Amino acid sequence: MSDLSVGGQAVIEGVMMRSRDRVSTAVRTLTGDILVKTDNYISLSKRYKILSLLIMRGMITFFEMLVIGIKTLNFSADIAVKEMEKQEAAEKGKEYVPKDKKSNSLMLAGTVVFALALGILIFFLTPILIASLINVERDAVAFNLVAGAVRVGLFLAYVWLISLFGEFRKVFQYHGAEHKSIFAYENGEDLTTENVSRYTTHHPRCGTSFILIVALLAIFTYSISDTIYLLITGAPPTWYTRFLIHFSLLPLVAGGSYELLKLSGKTRDNAVTRILIKPGLWLQRITTKEPSREQMEVAIVALESAVGITESKLSVKKTCL
Repeated sequence: MSDLSVGGQAVIEGVMMRSRDRVSTAVRTLTGDILVKTDNYISLSKRYKILSLLIMRGMITFFEMLVIGIKTLNFSADIAVKEMEKQEAAEKGKEYVPKDKKSNSLMLAGTVVFALALGILIFFLTPILIASLINVERDAVAFNLVAGAVRVGLFLAYVWLISLFGEFRKVFQYHGAEHKSIFAYENGEDLTTENVSRYTTHHPRCGTSFILIVALLAIFTYSISDTIYLLITGAPPTWYTRFLIHFSLLPLVAGGSYELLKLSGKTRDNAVTRILIKPGLWLQRITTKEPSREQMEVAIVALESAVGITESKLSVKKTCL
């Protein structure tokens, strides 16, 4: 099975797909039509050779996907709001008048900063503070094993908690549709709902697998950095020193995790790789659900637009924005 440079994420009532040079988001409207927005996008790691080096490209991709992900979520949210406004106007027998909503780059930047700050507080600072209370500061490995266990525990609790809300079921179904359509594409299948439906919703290059890889690589990396600090200074780092050191190494951890995720995709048929990626695939039992035919159609439309397929096998009504 080939591992192609295609990835994506679920959004509100839709799917975003990204290829080497395009980002495409397809959203299902209340009338059943599919709205598609496709933008050309060349990664910084493709435009500047120095940024394409190992690890470095992973750092760049991590932050690019964060920005792209929030942009596409905002786009799908805007469509969802407009659809609700149309429905409310129709129920009241009034003509729908769209509101003039100009994109606000400052608002997008603020959302990205807030998302990063919240993630750092919950999944980065909190584990360090909790591990500091257990008095294992001098043992770098033990400290980071505790912090890593807390980090993974918080993430699992977060995933489990949002899975309890029925509103997220559709998002998880679109997440499954994204994976199934990518699997079909990687196997050279025609992108029809019949072909796509045959594949699993669990994909080794999923973002949930990436987060688990980050958590495990962080234990290894931070154990080394803490040990070096202890050898140089003769004392273990304080919690705030640890935070500063660990945070400065986060891009390195993210970049290394990206390389490991790509490697797992390329060697997914290897027996050792299959064992190592099992935890990420198990987690996808929560974050992905079996999609409907209509949801698979949305994922296929997004994928076709992202990779430049012009002759679709689907007979659906779509509007390009």
